[in-house]
Amino acid sequence: MPKNLSDITILLVDDDETHRIMLRAMLNKWKWSVVDVDDGTTAVAAVKERPFDAILMDVRMTKMDGMEALEHIHAYNPAIPVIIMTAYSSVDSAVEAIKKGARDYLTKPLSFDRLKLTLSKAFDHKEVIEKQEDAKANGPIAINTIGIIGESPSMLDLMDMLSFVAPTDATTLITGESGTGKELIAAALHKNSPRLDKPFIKVNCAALVENLLDSELFGHEKGAFTGADKKREGKFIQADGGTLFLDEIGETSPSMQAKLLRVLQENELQRVGGHETIKTDVRLIAATNRVLEDEVQKGNFREDLFYRLNVVALNVPALRERATDIPLLVDYFVEKFAQKNNRKVEGVTPLCMDMLIHYSWPGNVRELENAIERSVILMRGDYLDENGLPIPIKNAYKHQDEKAGISFFSAPDTLEDAEKMVILKTMDETGGNKSETARRLNITRKTLLSKLNKYKSKE
Repeated sequence: MPKNLSDITILLVDDDETHRIMLRAMLNKWKWSVVDVDDGTTAVAAVKERPFDAILMDVRMTKMDGMEALEHIHAYNPAIPVIIMTAYSSVDSAVEAIKKGARDYLTKPLSFDRLKLTLSKAFDHKEVIEKQEDAKANGPIAINTIGIIGESPSMLDLMDMLSFVAPTDATTLITGESGTGKELIAAALHKNSPRLDKPFIKVNCAALVENLLDSELFGHEKGAFTGADKKREGKFIQADGGTLFLDEIGETSPSMQAKLLRVLQENELQRVGGHETIKTDVRLIAATNRVLEDEVQKGNFREDLFYRLNVVALNVPALRERATDIPLLVDYFVEKFAQKNNRKVEGVTPLCMDMLIHYSWPGNVRELENAIERSVILMRGDYLDENGLPIPIKNAYKHQDEKAGISFFSAPDTLEDAEKMVILKTMDETGGNKSETARRLNITRKTLLSKLNKYKSKE
């Protein structure tokens, strides 16, 4: 929570006096202060007069409805979490409210458990914003980022954001290409949270077919399906009190998305084949290499689930976007795999490092890690050189050099070999024009012909 419970003030907006009285009593019971008003116009004025930690607002009101009031409030102060209440439930209207700036929505008649949960999550998000504001004045919070390597601007921005998000309970969506290290970010969020001493459970949603994923996440009762010879607790229960990391959530089916939405909304679930409702206390972190906004447009991913997952978004940059971090990562992996394979590595040759820096790394950090492990295993001297690198890296570097002009891809063994390389390269550039080649190399045509004849005789 951003404050002590007694310091939290909620603006309650509803033109139904009976509903206001009931809600005010419940919010006070939870030790939260309440200011209540009966229309949107008064709510907008109240927001301009004093700060509130959250706004709980009905949609249908006579003077100014909740959607219009939401637009005015969001324009004045977009940091205030607004939770919309409606008796006319539909996914479309709820998503429309979120698009206009609402933090969440609730349907009447309200579930008090869900009301408390929704407000608590809104305070978590507000705390992230407040920590960012504090950091502008006081600097970022120190956090444990073991295994996250990088000093590029994009990585420093990511780690700053991580320091704001980690201490909260906010649902977090981590995006980025495959191999960028999304799982490391999820682990860092857990390590720097109040749930540090509780379980950190990981599930790869793309690795299991739907019926197995259902059982894996929610558990099953004995006899729920063939082979279910005993009751089994799912990952949500195993992670109770801690953090559940759902990797590749963009691969889940529509029916699984509906079940995940319910857990996020209600903090409760049912085992496969069971009827008992089980409460859960889990911080959910999800990751995907897909662009979920595009998947929503294609109809592959539920829009309401996307907004519930995307309370806070962290994007992990591709390795090609932070090439300045490659030497740091190389040193880290060289040390790691030298120790693992009992090899002595004095360093990395300049040519080898240049190849690594100029490669595009479609597989990102994971591909770099594999390349360094391979090179350490295959190295013959004390220094890591280009000979142990995978062929695609060497071919890409050779192609770049050929486009740029002279190639130093394969270092010559002798001075004579180096001279031959330059002469033949210049001949190629001049289209075989011997006079122009001699002029460019500042030698006589006779000398050039003599050298060319020598190369020919050795073939």
